Amino acid sequence: MNNSDLADHIASVSGSTKADARKTVDLVFAAIADAAAKGDEVSLNGFGKFKVKDVPAREGRNPATGEAMKIAASKKLSFTVAKAVKDKLNG
Repeated sequence: MNNSDLADHIASVSGSTKADARKTVDLVFAAIADAAAKGDEVSLNGFGKFKVKDVPAREGRNPATGEAMKIAASKKLSFTVAKAVKDKLNG
């Protein structure tokens, strides 16, 4: 399922237009991205949590040459699934 499929599903279930549903989907993901950019945790009850995690700097290897190189520290967005979703997946 992609953004358009999700918007189509929301439109059919809620009776709204596809354009309005698409705007809603885009706004939800933009809000999650904005909160993550600030370092905030986004918790969606019954679905899961989005958290920003720090990845420390480390040393790696260039796969083409085998030469050692530094990989800079970065941040990543992780997702933890809620128990309700886990239970639904595992029957």
